Amino acid sequence: MALKCCGVILILSSFLFGLKASRPVLNQELSTLFNELWTLDVNRMTPGIDYTISVQGKASFVSPGSNVTQDHAALPLFSNVNELKLRNVTTISRLITLLDNYERSIGVAEQVTAEELTEINLFLDAVLKTEVMKRAHRYLVSKRQSSSNLRAFKNQLRLIWFNLYHRQRNIGPDSCGFEHVFVGETKSGTELVGFHNWIQFYLQEKNTHLDYKGYKAKAHDLPDQDDHVLNLQFSWHGVIKPVASAFIGTSPEFEMAVFTIIFLMNTERSTTVLVNIDQCQIELVVIRHGRSLGTAYPKLMSSNSRHLTQHSH
Repeated sequence: MALKCCGVILILSSFLFGLKASRPVLNQELSTLFNELWTLDVNRMTPGIDYTISVQGKASFVSPGSNVTQDHAALPLFSNVNELKLRNVTTISRLITLLDNYERSIGVAEQVTAEELTEINLFLDAVLKTEVMKRAHRYLVSKRQSSSNLRAFKNQLRLIWFNLYHRQRNIGPDSCGFEHVFVGETKSGTELVGFHNWIQFYLQEKNTHLDYKGYKAKAHDLPDQDDHVLNLQFSWHGVIKPVASAFIGTSPEFEMAVFTIIFLMNTERSTTVLVNIDQCQIELVVIRHGRSLGTAYPKLMSSNSRHLTQHSH
């Protein structure tokens, strides 16, 4: 019982503190839940075993609107990825089939074929079968944010992630949450927006459409090869992303579960939640676009605890 009271006090104090401060305080309830999802994420890739990254140099400052930057990484970010595992994990292989379904440019209307609708369905079916999304679903049902009916929950996920909407006026629907977060989009051919998924990053880098320019970090917190979140600079089809952040090695269901929970548990247009996941302190940002997702990404705040303690990943 004391624990429950303590939780209420924590939530209340974090709410009151949140009103005064711009920086969010640690959300203990979601930290506990997301660590549980982390443990359940059997499809997560293990650094040094399933993939190897080479963070190399620190990226330069890029002036807003500029597509010129120095390259501080001569080599690709991903020096090795276990492609057999990519193909054999159903949620990942079905994610990959979705990546070529979208127009890169904002302002070009999306045409969704019957085949693409089938691919979305198969992907959502695979995600819903995972222990990660089952646990996320139970949590959302307990909070009265989702129906216990699986078909209704699938439709809710579809609306949040795959519902097409306008990012640019005067044309047909040209974007959706999934495209923005998992695929990436370009604006007026000069600005790169979204693109927060490591699998898309790896595949685009492998096909030489993407050039990694270096990491972004505070001076005292340099990235390690086994970090779960990285802040990166890169160019895609020649368009620079001055700083992007992404989970590294996580499964698509883990990312979708975490961001769906934050989306449904809040009503503000923009929500930032501070959590600890596997000894890394991370800010998770979710911005809504009506009843659908506008964008969602992680920001690594601190991972210094890894230098002090040995822990398994």
